[in-house]
Amino acid sequence: MALPALDPNAPEFTRRYMNLADPRLGAQAIACSDDFFAPMQRMLNPEPALFVPGKYDEHGKWMDGWESRRKRVNGHDHCIIQLARRGSVVGVDIDTSHFTGNFPPAASIEACDCSGAPNASTHWVELLPSVNLQGNSHHYHAIDAALSQHAFTHLRLNIYPDGGIARLRVYGQPQKDWSNASRSELFDLISIENGGYVVAANNQHFGLACNLLMPGRGVNMGDGWETRRRREPGNDWCVVALGQVGTVERIEVDTCHFKGNFPDRCSIQAAFMQGGTETSLVTQSMFWNVLLPEQKLQMDHQHFFEQEIVNMGPVTHIRYNMHPDGGTSRLRLWGKLA
Repeated sequence: MALPALDPNAPEFTRRYMNLADPRLGAQAIACSDDFFAPMQRMLNPEPALFVPGKYDEHGKWMDGWESRRKRVNGHDHCIIQLARRGSVVGVDIDTSHFTGNFPPAASIEACDCSGAPNASTHWVELLPSVNLQGNSHHYHAIDAALSQHAFTHLRLNIYPDGGIARLRVYGQPQKDWSNASRSELFDLISIENGGYVVAANNQHFGLACNLLMPGRGVNMGDGWETRRRREPGNDWCVVALGQVGTVERIEVDTCHFKGNFPDRCSIQAAFMQGGTETSLVTQSMFWNVLLPEQKLQMDHQHFFEQEIVNMGPVTHIRYNMHPDGGTSRLRLWGKLA
């Protein structure tokens, strides 16, 4: 997997929330009006889009994305995506990287909430009104706050009238029904699949902090949180909101693939927070109580902690500290729901 492109101009929602259209989590393109030049599934590839000069297939120039043929009749093309998890959408990125003379002039996105595949009677809601597109560009759009309160299962990307989209990213939070969840079972309280998300991180130069919350083990160093080399006193940190309030009983810190650049030590602070803003949480996090005292880390290793955890009762947020810097692949906080 290629190292993710860390666009410094990307809005905060791209660094904070999970990509609900990530095929590694189960998302898939299930139908489209036409994908003659490039298959619809390719548009959801988690890796950055590539351009391969001189590469052709039986349909023409090979393009890394979804591309329909030139439309010679009235109408427009569309693609329906089943999200990895039913969830609320806070922002999208319609990426036309490497599509220069064949990108659509405009696009819009609709959404629905249905138990099966959408059909002719499905009610669609306009999630993103028609917007203009440019070639070889990211198009970041925040979703209206009122719409971001609702949960959806599928999206329909409309392109006007035809052309190619390299990647579609759909940033949001899964909406899981916890009403019947066991109060004695252990859950990963910060898993991105359970609604955990990164509030802030002091540095994400080589890898996004939200990778810490992904399922499975990292596939390489690019699939983790890695900071630049620290040249001043202090340590690197990220603040994470738990998906559900809970009491932490087991912690895993995984430095998979990080060998010459793993943190020397780590520690975790935590708190039960009410009120304030996410910006104020960053300041307050400096003074949160210690959940896991400093622990020595090893390279390319899964570290498990239980006896070392301080019993703090229910918490809503944690601050993961890397001393002094480096990379961590995954972080798990197993606990019981409050």
